[in-house]
Amino acid sequence: MIELPIKGGKFTWSNMRSNSEAIAERLDKVLISSEWSVAFPKAIGILEAAVASDHNPIVVLLEGLQKKRKKVFKFKSRWLLEEECFSKVNEAWVENSGNNAHFHLNRNLKNTRIKLQKWSGVKYEKNRQTIEGIKSQLLKLQNLPLSSN
Repeated sequence: MIELPIKGGKFTWSNMRSNSEAIAERLDKVLISSEWSVAFPKAIGILEAAVASDHNPIVVLLEGLQKKRKKVFKFKSRWLLEEECFSKVNEAWVENSGNNAHFHLNRNLKNTRIKLQKWSGVKYEKNRQTIEGIKSQLLKLQNLPLSSN
């Protein structure tokens, strides 16, 4: 068995205590066979921040770190709580008119998707940045050397 390289931190487990009782260790590993290594030569493990456990999750990426792909559009139910959502949908449907009903429907759906994605990106970007920042800080704190104070 071979240990898969893990990026992102030093420790995979903590006893969740502070001061002199604190213990952090690298207990968790990803072991692979040589055949598996040949089948997935770009595979790596990514250590994520421990949020609801005393163990940090290890995510295995079979193709290594890749560029982000274009996300599939998903309508978020929380948008229905925002008045702006309704105005963006109305804008998208009012913009186009035409004789071909099929073309008109497809164009309006596409415009609705584009308007909602842009609006959501602006409206919720701060939330995403805050969450990512907190996760990053948490992982850094979890990987600090233990102090004897």
